[in-house]
Amino acid sequence: MPSRPPYLRIADEIRRRIDSGELSPGDRVPSTRAITREWGVAVATATKALAVLRQEGLVQPTTGVGTVVRRTGPGPGRPRGAAGEPPDIRRRIIRTAMELADTEGLPALSMRRVASALSMPTMALYRHVPGKNELVRLMSDAAFAERPLGPVPPHWRTGLEYAARWLRTAHRHHPWLAVAMASFTRPTATPHAMAYAEWVLGCLTGRGLTQYQMVYTHLTVFAYVQGVSAAADLETQAQQDSGLSVAEWMARNEPQFDALSSSGAYPLLNSLFTTEEFELDLDILFEFGLQRTLDGIAAMIDETSA
Repeated sequence: MPSRPPYLRIADEIRRRIDSGELSPGDRVPSTRAITREWGVAVATATKALAVLRQEGLVQPTTGVGTVVRRTGPGPGRPRGAAGEPPDIRRRIIRTAMELADTEGLPALSMRRVASALSMPTMALYRHVPGKNELVRLMSDAAFAERPLGPVPPHWRTGLEYAARWLRTAHRHHPWLAVAMASFTRPTATPHAMAYAEWVLGCLTGRGLTQYQMVYTHLTVFAYVQGVSAAADLETQAQQDSGLSVAEWMARNEPQFDALSSSGAYPLLNSLFTTEEFELDLDILFEFGLQRTLDGIAAMIDETSA
């Protein structure tokens, strides 16, 4: 998890002093010069820290005095946050971000968009989530937490089949999840995603597989589901961007395919579509590929147990 920027850490400390009563309403908070001395930062960083607190409504500038704690700000014993801010704000931020990404895609998600949807200043959002990367991590964990997997079944194939369909459903509900969890060499560290991996590994335990085989079996199934789901998400995005359904897109591009087919360079491809109309269905592709993947794992398990 990336560290919070210095100005946010400074704002956190001043906010702590306000919440604890160390700084009371009307008291002067550290000036930019005092902040630079105490924390050893630049004036610009000190200015940004005070700006965060002003946007949250915790402090206000007073002529002839400086920046002081607002008399309407939180006092000792009150939940940490801006005046009137609900204590479950972090959960609301994550849920709002998920809803935005569900409807508009991950590229459209930004801290500014989330803050606008919640009617709060963008800088106030950074109090709870340090940036978009961390927000996406929290969103991914929330997606994995939505439905319990239940107990591990006794047969490994039943378990892997269930886990694959469970993950496919999660991707259907949150199409951005396939991209958010795309990196295998730099995996997203979330408790509920790790619990999913633990569950799958439980299905493979005691089958005679090495640790290497178990981990790669899990990642193979995960990658397969992820690939089909990413393809479905790309199709949705393409339809939104172009305004064309699959059938409309094929009709528009049919002359190009006909020109390529008539060249005679692709006799095998041409022979597949001469007898009946073929339409690729991602759900059928998913089931076909899943069963072939599981067949390969079954062969491996039989070999290792022989």
